[in-house]
Amino acid sequence: MLNIALPKGRLGDQVLNLFSSIGFQCAEIYENDRRLVLESPDHQLRYLLVKPSDVAIYVEYGAADVGVVGKDILLEGNPDVYELLDLQIGKCRLAVAGKEDYTENPEAVLRVATKFPNVAKKYYSSLNRDIEIIQLNGSIELAPILGLSDVIVDIVESGKTLRENHLKVLSEIVPVSARLIANRASYLFKNEIITDMTRKLQEAVE
Repeated sequence: MLNIALPKGRLGDQVLNLFSSIGFQCAEIYENDRRLVLESPDHQLRYLLVKPSDVAIYVEYGAADVGVVGKDILLEGNPDVYELLDLQIGKCRLAVAGKEDYTENPEAVLRVATKFPNVAKKYYSSLNRDIEIIQLNGSIELAPILGLSDVIVDIVESGKTLRENHLKVLSEIVPVSARLIANRASYLFKNEIITDMTRKLQEAVE
């Protein structure tokens, strides 16, 4: 049996449609109940519905053979997994944003609010910029508005939330999209089916 960790939510729905299009269907997933583990009728496939930020953990520790996770989570957590394919969905970007009238003082330590501290540290280290990380888990946009931070490092999709809060993108760090990942041992022992899945997904994406 192949165990696939899917992110719950809008991205998970897109991923499921993509998997179904290449023959990895699981009718139970459309029954709209609260089960988190769903199997195909022939018991060859099991979908695990997990929080997006936990997908890589399930795959790294072998609870799932493969999974789909945002590149932002891979960059932040650096899990010990194989990154097999860019699925070209869930596209957005990791960016630095601040108030519309923000002017940086290069002499002062930059206060950065984010839920991606490792990404922020690496980015600003490449610029030789001294920063203070303020780690938040939600409503990151509030931080510069209330003076908690100078800037934020966060996921930006359309930019609508920034504009509505009188913020703007100051610089882009990296583009982000959903990636197919695999557990290292599973990739060795279930290589044939994982390789076949990857090939079919790549053809579907192209």
